[in-house]
Amino acid sequence: MAVECLLNDIPLLQALPPEEKERLRRSLKHLSLRKGDVLFRKDSEGNTLYIIISGKIKIVLPSTLGEEVVLAVFSDGDFFGEMSLLDGMPRSADAVALEKTELLSLEGSDFITFLQHSQGALKAVLRSLSLRLRKTDDLLEDTCFLNVSGRLAKKLVQMVEERGALENNQASFELSLTQSELANMISASRESVNKELRTLREKGLISVEKGLLKIHNMERLKRRIK
Repeated sequence: MAVECLLNDIPLLQALPPEEKERLRRSLKHLSLRKGDVLFRKDSEGNTLYIIISGKIKIVLPSTLGEEVVLAVFSDGDFFGEMSLLDGMPRSADAVALEKTELLSLEGSDFITFLQHSQGALKAVLRSLSLRLRKTDDLLEDTCFLNVSGRLAKKLVQMVEERGALENNQASFELSLTQSELANMISASRESVNKELRTLREKGLISVEKGLLKIHNMERLKRRIK
């Protein structure tokens, strides 16, 4: 697909007038990642913004013991990497491809110029930063006040809202995360998440077929968030 068409499909860039899109197009570079490829590491220099054309990128905090906490999963149309460009600090986490991923990259100086010329883009970036801070607050609150069952149910509901299809109290979405990655996202062990998923299947609330997670009763699932 031509870059011009891609720019029209990315929410961050949709409000740009044609002349601004053309100027931005000349500054963008195309990148391809395979599953498992590391885009950048925590504490590395951050001078590039990334926009996902297709695929998924997980943002993770690694530990010296080889464990990790999944902070976010970005997919088609999402952008990330802006924090280091705005505060001049190193990367705050790792970015790793969950599957084959196509990206556009924008150097820091071009990104700042882009924001200076587009009030709509500036508002989109500020809104994104605000939403990510709220999600961090929610994660801390959930870890303190919800048990594993409640945290898992809430995360599944959020995944439906972000990338799923909901109809007649039923929903489905592509589950590209492993059980370990899902556990890391809710600050739980893989064993406890495996047990909770098995419980949900036995109760007839969910099923997993060929990487597609189906929720058979959203209202009952939501009632587990307590």
